[in-house]
Amino acid sequence: MVSVNTNYGAMVALQQLNNTNSQLETSQSRINTGMKVASAKDNGAIFAIAQGMRSDVAGFGVVKESIDRTSSTVDVAIAAGEAVGDLLIDMKEKALGAADGSLTTSQRAAFNEDFKALRDQIGTIVSNAEFNGVNLINNSTTGVEALADADGGSTITVVDENLSLGGAVVTLAATASLDTVTNASAAVGTIETSLDNLNQALARLGTASKALGIHGDFVQKLSDVTEKGIGNLVDADLAKESAKLQALQTKQQLGVQALSIANSSAGIALSFFR
Repeated sequence: MVSVNTNYGAMVALQQLNNTNSQLETSQSRINTGMKVASAKDNGAIFAIAQGMRSDVAGFGVVKESIDRTSSTVDVAIAAGEAVGDLLIDMKEKALGAADGSLTTSQRAAFNEDFKALRDQIGTIVSNAEFNGVNLINNSTTGVEALADADGGSTITVVDENLSLGGAVVTLAATASLDTVTNASAAVGTIETSLDNLNQALARLGTASKALGIHGDFVQKLSDVTEKGIGNLVDADLAKESAKLQALQTKQQLGVQALSIANSSAGIALSFFR
């Protein structure tokens, strides 16, 4: 039946053309953004999952920064501790020299002056071994913590090591001197004990630094894997979308022609009245 009031063929052609245009718009959006799920309206469930994973990635970034800061603090403490160890070795040499009973008073005094200069240098190093406002070796804090997970519920703690003169590690007193043979001999034993204690303290700090490094590497890998997972969920296959775009553009052109043909069918009615 030919009718000028109802053109069902044109209706069908228009529906198909609208559907093609909608698909074409979706494909163009994916190519422009590089994402198949760019907003919640594209796929609400996948978008929600991806947003949760993006939150984790942001958290991993904060964790890595926290670990890096703590690692730097520990590294500064280790460097200072190693410098203190070198000074103690030099001080032991001075103390052994001053313990020689054959020295004159002036000779022992020379050893003592060098010894006291090295002793005071230990105090200077310990007081200045600070990073980001934290000093792990001057007994000013009980330790430092680094975030260990993206939720902030877990931390890695590095305890302090008091390397101050007269402390539990460096037992040599801040007023120690080599003014007599007796004091020089006593200083040798005290320095040897301090060196043993210092080596143990440095070993603990070194272990903590290594643990922070291992966990930092793990957090970075976890962040990378999570980002890859997000990409698998929301990234568009651009090669596929490009091929689809060309097919849809062809369908669009055919749809326009089909609609034109369907609209012209009503003109057949005029031939009946010639």
